[in-house]
Amino acid sequence: MIWTLLGIFAGGIALNLTPCVYPLIPITVSYFGGRSGQGRGNLFAHGACYIGGLSLTNSVLGVMAALTGGLMGTLLQSPAVLVAIAAVMILFAASLFGFWELKLPSGLTQVASKAYSGYFGTLFMGLTLGVVAAPCIGPFVLGLLTWVASMGSPWLGFVIFFTLSLGLGLPLFFLAVFSGQIEKLPRSGEWMLWVRKLMGWVLVGMAAYFIRPIFPKSIGVFIFAAVAVSTGLHLGWIDRSKTAFRGFIWIKGMAGTTCLVLAVILIGTWFMRGPGVTWQTYSHELLSEAQRLKKPVIIDFTADWCAPCRELDEVTFHDRAVVDLAKRNFIMVKVDLTRKGSPAQEQLLTRYGVKGVPTVVFLDRRGVERQDLRLVDFLPPDKFLVRMSEVKKGVKP
Repeated sequence: MIWTLLGIFAGGIALNLTPCVYPLIPITVSYFGGRSGQGRGNLFAHGACYIGGLSLTNSVLGVMAALTGGLMGTLLQSPAVLVAIAAVMILFAASLFGFWELKLPSGLTQVASKAYSGYFGTLFMGLTLGVVAAPCIGPFVLGLLTWVASMGSPWLGFVIFFTLSLGLGLPLFFLAVFSGQIEKLPRSGEWMLWVRKLMGWVLVGMAAYFIRPIFPKSIGVFIFAAVAVSTGLHLGWIDRSKTAFRGFIWIKGMAGTTCLVLAVILIGTWFMRGPGVTWQTYSHELLSEAQRLKKPVIIDFTADWCAPCRELDEVTFHDRAVVDLAKRNFIMVKVDLTRKGSPAQEQLLTRYGVKGVPTVVFLDRRGVERQDLRLVDFLPPDKFLVRMSEVKKGVKP
């Protein structure tokens, strides 16, 4: 999640370089410059109101999207819904690629563009920044909203969009406070269209993320690799955007090379990873057999549309040490809730109090759950091994 938030923060910064947001830089600087005589402390207070307004708008959107998580989780069990979401992502990406333009009603844009005095005016500017810049940042934000809704956590929705708002608002804030540095900014030009296309490829990657559960895991890896290769070739060499800024050519080349290297890493990691944990289907007879053999049991409640579930499967449950320990000392049971709804599954969910996925339940040698070891998120192999050792010992810490 830390790396994800850093990526979202960087994405917020990059949105400042799109054709719709970049013109707001001199407007913001002139607005704050008119308050420079009120003292640096007052200027920082206005800046806090500005970022606060922007963060409030986006964070509320994030929380509202996450509150639909239960509904979204149910909908994501349908391949047709996954295909529809991916199609919407591609449609928004096409807007960023320049095939069509997202336009808001002129009246709404005029209201958002008005300047008001005092701290309320500064707050209002932050609240409406997303409206003014919607043609460029709208598709990206809408794509992010769909992803947040699939996670179903209001807290994560707030944190993710607050982080995006910081990335979007901080550069404008610092330029306003240190307005003399604006002369050092590169002039607007075709390079901004390149940044916009970069955001378009981010949405294509999100489309691949949503459509991946429909295919076998190996095909899903190759889909991500294909997106990375296409992104690298397009942004690095096919795109003909130019600018007087000499470093732009190097930036394009580095972006293209990074994407190609990422594709190689994805495919290489897939081929080099060893065999995974051998899973069995849940049954009462299997649990009785485990108690007879005095073996602990690990039950993994999972779903193909669940990102942490896939991470657990691809990283933790393919780790050599985890696989070896599971093979020797455990009965490994998987309950697939990708297409949940059967009475037997509902009884299992009620019996173990499963509220969502992933949920990993640890049963000791007597068949009693170790509640203190229950797992409801991704856990790296080294920490997962600690839990396996604890339940294997059969002694509660």
